[in-house]
Amino acid sequence: MKFDLEKFKGIFVALYSAYDDEGNISVERAKKLTQYYIDKGVKGLYVGGSSGEGVLQSEEERKKMLEAVMSVAKGELTIIVHVGANSTPESVRLAKHAESLGADAISSIPCVYYGFSPKAVKKHWDSMIDATDLPFIIYHIPQTTRFNLPLSLFKEMAVNSKVIGIKCSSESTFELQQFKAVGEEVKNGEFIVFNGPDEQFIAGRMIGADGGIGGTYGAMPELFIKLDELVKKQEFSKARELQNEVNEIIKGLLSGPSLYGVTKYILHLRGIETGQPRGPMLPIESEEEIDLCKKLNDRINEVIKKYC
Repeated sequence: MKFDLEKFKGIFVALYSAYDDEGNISVERAKKLTQYYIDKGVKGLYVGGSSGEGVLQSEEERKKMLEAVMSVAKGELTIIVHVGANSTPESVRLAKHAESLGADAISSIPCVYYGFSPKAVKKHWDSMIDATDLPFIIYHIPQTTRFNLPLSLFKEMAVNSKVIGIKCSSESTFELQQFKAVGEEVKNGEFIVFNGPDEQFIAGRMIGADGGIGGTYGAMPELFIKLDELVKKQEFSKARELQNEVNEIIKGLLSGPSLYGVTKYILHLRGIETGQPRGPMLPIESEEEIDLCKKLNDRINEVIKKYC
């Protein structure tokens, strides 16, 4: 099975959730958020992942969010849908739903909580892959799933014609490079790797990543689009300078009560309402926290003006 891999290269925002003031999925807010990123010029969106709080939502909420996104994004952006859930049957239903809406690819973390074996994880992923005709992207984030993907299992998965890539969110660029090398070996040079850790975007790109998927992109998509452009132009000194600026902003984003709460408040300052993050994620509440968000937003705008 042959897929167009070019549409998976570039900057993909890990889309945040969009709730109303009561904490329910807001279709209108999700549509506005999607349009915001279309207007910013990103390549695509990663829907229902860590930043999207997918694992904190019900199956119906995840479907409703995706339906709102697709009503705006279809034909405009490349949409990758994270369909991983606690059970295989739910993951399969989410995969089929994503295909029915015209998504471009599905993706999944391994099983969580129980500490399953590689054999169980493979069966879990294979069930999703077999349920649709969509390409599949492995989501590797061991710091949250506690599953360290063995290269042996990765190679087994990569043999499948529908497995086109991996989102590597581990903190090791060596591991990213190894996934790229093995993937290209199995796929005759055609395998997509997404850099996951936003703070090492240019390191990931230079060691072999074809693009990135990130949550902090949501607060400053312009800066990651510029970073990608600088890498493509091989302007590495300027790219490193901008990455350093971005990393100082990321440090600020992480200094609040929760990354999700801070980023959502910055979107609010930009006129995009997405509601509060779902508990137990902490929202922005105090004057001190609001002041932090305002200062970070001002700094983001300053760096955009300087580099973009």
